[in-house]
Amino acid sequence: AYIPGMGHNLQEHSIVLLKGGRTKDLPGVRYKVVRGVFDTQGVEGRKQSRSLYGAKREKK
Repeated sequence: AYIPGMGHNLQEHSIVLLKGGRTKDLPGVRYKVVRGVFDTQGVEGRKQSRSLYGAKREKK
């Protein structure tokens, strides 16, 4: 499965949630990891498109 965003914290036996959807430039990859659910953390410092990457809103 494809892990979207910059970097990740996954290890060998991490539990993740998958969603369908292919990545055009990666042949044979038909699933994506949902960030911010179970053992995957959201992307740090993400300001736009936060819901796709599991990023919380920044404090003012």
